[in-house]
Amino acid sequence: MADFDVIVLGLGPGGEHVAGELARAGRRVLGIDPALVGGECPYYGCIPSKMILRGAGMLAEARRIDGVAGTANVTPDFGPVAKRIRDEATDDWDDTVAVERFEGLGGTFRRGAGAIAGRDGDEFVVTVGGQRFTAPRAVIATGTAPAVPPISGLRELHAERPDLVWTNREAVQATAAPASMIVLGGGAIGCELAQGFARYGSEVTIVEAGERLLAPEEPDASAVIKDVFTREGIDVRSGVSASAIAEKDGGVEVRLASGEVLAAAALLVAAGRSPNLRGIGLATVGLADDLRTVPVNDHMEVDGIPGLYAVGDVTGHGAFTHVAVWQADVLIDHLLGRPASFGGYHGLAWATFTDPEVGRVGMTEQQAREAGLTYRVGVQQVASNSRGWIHGPGNDGFVKVIEDADRGVLVGATVVAPNGGEILGLLTLAVHAQVPTRVLASMHYAFPTIHRAIKEALVALA
Repeated sequence: MADFDVIVLGLGPGGEHVAGELARAGRRVLGIDPALVGGECPYYGCIPSKMILRGAGMLAEARRIDGVAGTANVTPDFGPVAKRIRDEATDDWDDTVAVERFEGLGGTFRRGAGAIAGRDGDEFVVTVGGQRFTAPRAVIATGTAPAVPPISGLRELHAERPDLVWTNREAVQATAAPASMIVLGGGAIGCELAQGFARYGSEVTIVEAGERLLAPEEPDASAVIKDVFTREGIDVRSGVSASAIAEKDGGVEVRLASGEVLAAAALLVAAGRSPNLRGIGLATVGLADDLRTVPVNDHMEVDGIPGLYAVGDVTGHGAFTHVAVWQADVLIDHLLGRPASFGGYHGLAWATFTDPEVGRVGMTEQQAREAGLTYRVGVQQVASNSRGWIHGPGNDGFVKVIEDADRGVLVGATVVAPNGGEILGLLTLAVHAQVPTRVLASMHYAFPTIHRAIKEALVALA
């Protein structure tokens, strides 16, 4: 008899959800993780970073009082948010509560680097900490880690001086905002933390090797964010890469490929994520050891390997907590014999929590063009929307909708607006459920609201 019904490798948001719900349903579950149960999101990602941004947003609003509602003197202090992250969000990076919650559901937890060690008949063999366990089903949910690119001197300095060279993990553990910061990478993490620390008083420079910030988004979204950053004093260098990193005078020196040298008190590396797939024994079940993603079907089963499943970042469908948990729900339903709940990825949505926020669902205009669609585009500027105009300072942005003209349904949309991620909900429903644009245009949109800009963008479809 197998030791367990299911073994879950990795207890980030997706893996923890799978393991916990299967244990709750009475299955014998072994959960394995070398780090904190709950993963990146609650301890180093989504939650603590958004706490930094919440405080930074309050500072920005206070600075907008002059000329609108009186006068205000603003003195930033990173201390309260640092304390809140430690005390309220992470328990000082202690996962005791999460472990006890899982074990309270009947699960078995082992902390360590688990690895698949082939099969024993119909069972998967998994090892951790010198112990050997078997189960007929195994789930890969090992997630990703911050990527540290092979720039001369970077990896060595990060290993020796994590107080000077940060990833998102060190950034959210900071107790004070550095006097100055260079950010390598203009993606979502880089942009969010760059703006957050700048609003707390850091002098920030972003170095982005690509042509623009937030490269996966619409070019006009990138342009809005760059314009806002420039107004807020953030120096954006795009189209240039770093060639060497060194410690100098108690800080960090960054040499650019152009020959220019930048210096700052701290360096934040926000250059993407690397999958945690090496060393987990993929080759023992017939997969390549150097996979960057694990291909799965609509039940989250790994292609060609019955009984092996994967959820989360390692599947390559977006490094987002909500994708991992959604995939986990699909897998849970499958393993418990419930009706299939897979809904596809055409309506995948996400938000970048800069100010203004950038929300996206489905296709960009370029993707619609590359797909050969006959499409129409409608845009409404937030400042031209009644609520956006009332909002005044901080009302940068737009709502952009993309219609498949042949079918009369939206296939994509972008919202750049104050709290734009919240406005995205209606558009996500529209794209996912393929609601006809004539129906969307016939709806009542409360006045005056920013979400009414959706109606105004639909009217502008051309």
